[in-house]
Amino acid sequence: MRGTIVIERRFRGPPNSGNGGYSCGRLAAFVDGTAEVTLVKPPPLDTPLTVADAADGTVALYDDERLIATARAATVDVEARARPTFAEAEAAARRTFSASAHKLPMCFVCGPDRAPGDGLRIHPGPLDPADVEWRGVVAATWIPAADMAAADGKVADEFVWAALDCPTAYANGSPDGFPNILLGRQAVRIERRPDIGERCVVTAWRTTHDGRKHRAEGALLGGDGDPVAVCRATWIEVTPEVLVGL
Repeated sequence: MRGTIVIERRFRGPPNSGNGGYSCGRLAAFVDGTAEVTLVKPPPLDTPLTVADAADGTVALYDDERLIATARAATVDVEARARPTFAEAEAAARRTFSASAHKLPMCFVCGPDRAPGDGLRIHPGPLDPADVEWRGVVAATWIPAADMAAADGKVADEFVWAALDCPTAYANGSPDGFPNILLGRQAVRIERRPDIGERCVVTAWRTTHDGRKHRAEGALLGGDGDPVAVCRATWIEVTPEVLVGL
């Protein structure tokens, strides 16, 4: 056994399971360097989860004997597709879909019903005002709060993973919202962790769609406009019941 993880209810995505990016980031801490995490089951909340080394060299997360996720070292060859200013990202976020179309309104990262200071409230919209079909880059702003800090005062890794998570779902969205999708896999390369209070921009764009799999990439830009982290993500289309944990 390598350790334990508890995903507190505050950090949920669906009503009864952890936000995918936050959960992936917590497990990625047990991998040296850049990591890729695959979610096998929705991570349960307020439950001690066991981290253990697997025979194939990966790191596994268990709820008792039930496999929740695996993590491995990876290479993430992603380049930022756009570098909007903070003001441009603010304008893009105003073009997001209606809060009434959001399927997970209390998601820690993108839930519109989260109060400021509770959730991240990252709600991307098309960067190009003419992109009415959401085929291009989506963007939003993010200013990390003080309670996101690690021991060194920088933003903790798991919040970087979280901030890059939901925007890649929005990249597969439309004016009517995004499909019934849950994060299946996320890989993140962190160049540096942002400062608390830094005026960051999150961007994401769709890449491929194969059956139930929706893929996207994303970049987190620091206050200087340069990428501080990039990611690739695979989202899995599920039934409405599975989406909300029924």
